[in-house]
Amino acid sequence: MWRKAVLVALLALGMGYLYHTDPELPCRVLNYVSESLPQMEPSDSSEPRPPTLEEAIARAWQTLITAPARRWARVAVGVNACVDVVVSGVGLLQALALEPGSGRDHGVLHGKEDLKEAFIHYMGKGAAAERFFSDKEVFQRIARAAAEYPGAQLYVGGNAALIGQKLASNPELVVLLCGPVGPKLHDMLDEQIIVPPESLQETDEFHLILEYKSGEQWGSSRAPQANRFILSHDVSNGEMSTLETFVASLDEFQPDLVVLSGLHMMEGMGRDLWEERLKEAVVAISDVRNEVPIHLELASMTDRDYMNRILQEVLPIVNSLGLNEQELLFLTQSGGGPHADLTSWDGIPDVGRVSDILLWVLEQQGRADPESEADLTRIHFHTLAYHILATVDGHWGNQEAAVAAGARVASSQACGLQAVDVTKVVLKAPLNFYSSFSEPRKSLTVDPTRPVTVWRRGNVSFHLTPVLVCKQPLRTVGLGDAISAEGLLFSEVTLQPEL
Repeated sequence: MWRKAVLVALLALGMGYLYHTDPELPCRVLNYVSESLPQMEPSDSSEPRPPTLEEAIARAWQTLITAPARRWARVAVGVNACVDVVVSGVGLLQALALEPGSGRDHGVLHGKEDLKEAFIHYMGKGAAAERFFSDKEVFQRIARAAAEYPGAQLYVGGNAALIGQKLASNPELVVLLCGPVGPKLHDMLDEQIIVPPESLQETDEFHLILEYKSGEQWGSSRAPQANRFILSHDVSNGEMSTLETFVASLDEFQPDLVVLSGLHMMEGMGRDLWEERLKEAVVAISDVRNEVPIHLELASMTDRDYMNRILQEVLPIVNSLGLNEQELLFLTQSGGGPHADLTSWDGIPDVGRVSDILLWVLEQQGRADPESEADLTRIHFHTLAYHILATVDGHWGNQEAAVAAGARVASSQACGLQAVDVTKVVLKAPLNFYSSFSEPRKSLTVDPTRPVTVWRRGNVSFHLTPVLVCKQPLRTVGLGDAISAEGLLFSEVTLQPEL
């Protein structure tokens, strides 16, 4: 106490002297001291520190994420499966004696130079991409180099297998996986997963996952965020060879939900094949019982004609769709939808633009119009900074929990953890945004204590939640599949009255 008294007396004497030399100076000194006094308080103050935005969101998720009233008991997943070889992209290209240069996109990779240019192109954007490598022998040499590269890791791969693995982590769920499953992949799958004997094959299909870190540089190219570039020479998945086996197995398995992926793999097989195979796929999908909802997981594609055919012929016969920002933009470019003139997203995708495209898909290819005969009523959109779940009213429940669960698993899995660690994540989502890019539009905000923002456009509801982005992600591949799987786990289909 006496120390503070002495300090005050000394300040008074000092300011009395300073007043005669500079009348304004004492005020400036007092202001400085008053601002500094809180720092002189004892360090054991009982005042609690207010939570950071990241802490507030993580805590709120725990309350928001509740199980649906009716859970899935049996889920059938197909039809792409493989073994992923995950390796440093820059390291592998250097090991292949390739020199850095300029980037350029290639729809199909015909050699190592195409691979290098496409990798640099997408690394500079920080965007994910997947390409077919046409030369089998060259691909096998690259695959051997990747498997032998120091630090290379082997994982379960393919959207269907990854979604199946994530779903199988729920002990109460029975999962059927149909796809080209070789011996190594079969050993790596969760023991709860049922694989039909017709899906087993003698050799594995390998996909190479070339990862890069945020800020990683090669030549003049610098990655703005962590991501990966995927390449494969995969004929079994490319032809969706197990699709008919998958659909035929559903009668015996009797699933509550069907998850379909792998359509993107057919793109690299050439127009003649995908035109014919897509017709057969539409017939096969149509054979699934009407009362069983179907979720379609999209992936990276480059052929606009092919994507437009999927938009026109496949989307109307599925109930749910999962996709990221690259796939959403390519979808609207291929179909001439809103903001189709955009060549790429500029940083974090604008929420209003995303909302416009999602609404367009549900209006044009879905059941936003109650008179429509289309089945699509749900789209789960995910990008690095935020997720949106758009649903036609009256068809799905528990949306807040579903979109928050997807964001939570993105935050934890990217960091290689079972739960969100708020010291290892950062909020990048906009806290203020508009419901549409054009009028009429509503100004909306994210409340960290209730971090799911809801708005409606017509009879479509939008649920947005931020993602707590991992600062140092350990593995980016499979995040989209984990997000969609987790979102489906917490989603509840609303039973429609029989007419």
